[in-house]
Amino acid sequence: MKYKRILLKLSGEALMGDRQYGIDPKRLAEYADEIYQIHQQGVQIAIVIGGGNIFRGVSGASNGMDRVQGDYMGMLATVINGMALQGALESKGMLTRLQTALKIEAIAEPYIKRRAVRHLEKGRIVIFGAGTGNPYFTTDTAAVLRGVEIHADVILKGTRVDGIYSADPEKDPTAVKYDVLTFEDVLKKNLSVMDTTAFTLSQENKLPIIVFDMNKNGNLLKICQGDNIGTVVSN
Repeated sequence: MKYKRILLKLSGEALMGDRQYGIDPKRLAEYADEIYQIHQQGVQIAIVIGGGNIFRGVSGASNGMDRVQGDYMGMLATVINGMALQGALESKGMLTRLQTALKIEAIAEPYIKRRAVRHLEKGRIVIFGAGTGNPYFTTDTAAVLRGVEIHADVILKGTRVDGIYSADPEKDPTAVKYDVLTFEDVLKKNLSVMDTTAFTLSQENKLPIIVFDMNKNGNLLKICQGDNIGTVVSN
């Protein structure tokens, strides 16, 4: 396997499947199957999920809600998603740990870097919930931060599209897909990969990002094996 330890970033919206909001059990089961494939190959897996399928702090703030309050609500939404994914993974026989940046002892361990790494070394899948634990930071930033902390080989950002395009491929049929980009390219071309804080953190720590279609069966395994799937962003 090309990558021994990965940080998988999933959007909350991805868990909706064809629904308008919430969690689609079918999509959850599909993701668990994909993760199972790489787990069987001995890949150490850490996961960060967004909360947009339940609540988005930014949209709450735009509707007159206090931004800080909204962001904390978003963090709790990521914990709900983390618990849902944990249940799906464990139903397929994988051992997991949910660690959160906010203390919620009844359902999750507090995030402790050394403990997280030890779980990974023992073959457990670690899900990081509640973002960074701070308002104004996205789950993209949380994903890169945790990836850097646990010394992940790569950030795998699972989306609905098969990589990074020159424009939104769902809106612009002339959009061109990039197979390989440098961090500088992304900044020059003003491409939206992750928010600026996450992106800069990844660049500074020389942690590559692969953006790929998580909904296509087998993609996750192929990436870990070194196949050219999606778009690779690196130094």
